Amino acid sequence: MTGQAGAFQRFIWTFTDTYVVMRRNLSQLFRQPQLLIFATIQPVMFLLLFTYVFGGAIRFSTGGDYIKFLLPGIIIQTIIFASTNTTIGLNLDLSRGMIDRFRSLPMSRAAVLAGRTVADTVRGAVTITIMMIAGMVIGFRFEDLGSGLAGILLAIAFGHAFTWIGATIGLYVKDPEAAQVAGFIWMFPLTFASSIFVPTMTMPDWLRVFAENQPVSVVANAVRDLMTGTVNPEEIAVALAWIIGIFVVFMPLAVWQYAKVASR
Repeated sequence: MTGQAGAFQRFIWTFTDTYVVMRRNLSQLFRQPQLLIFATIQPVMFLLLFTYVFGGAIRFSTGGDYIKFLLPGIIIQTIIFASTNTTIGLNLDLSRGMIDRFRSLPMSRAAVLAGRTVADTVRGAVTITIMMIAGMVIGFRFEDLGSGLAGILLAIAFGHAFTWIGATIGLYVKDPEAAQVAGFIWMFPLTFASSIFVPTMTMPDWLRVFAENQPVSVVANAVRDLMTGTVNPEEIAVALAWIIGIFVVFMPLAVWQYAKVASR
């Protein structure tokens, strides 16, 4: 019983410290609201430009109302791009000595990473909420509210998994400038060689094989179907498998690298 009480106490301690670190990271939005404003402007611009500039041509490929195809994809792009905040934010904490200050405090070490990743996921969720409002203004509608909300939750879970990739990269690179480049460069092939903007059937065979089987397309397709009223259990299971796999690989890597840099 004593061991169980100790484990429960450690859990409460870690949870409380995670909340404090998360609140610290989210407070930057109140001190610098332009961070959220600029993070929201870019995906809304993508949404409007693709809908009104390219939508007429792309509609022939999607075979329906392009906004129903595009908005779920843009949501996936936005929520995974939020992981760059994790990359840059953790690296800035390292370069400014914040990690050393955290080490000197009587707090859970896991809370530093968990608080950062949760805060960036919350910020991404706020951004896609604004995007949903913009999408509904220009004509998007859920076919079924329950499955639509499930699709958004799946997208947020995917985004949170990607923040652990961002955390790993941020702890490995040497300075904030390198972190900014490293945080973005690997995402471009995953987002543009995917089903976010166009169906993969329009791609060359060699590219389509990659695009159809990489996590961004898998999750984007599952989210798109849920948001447009289609529930495909097999598709959802594969998307969840990708999300769990990313957690299993990158969460331990991030924790290991954090312990390594924190011990220097």
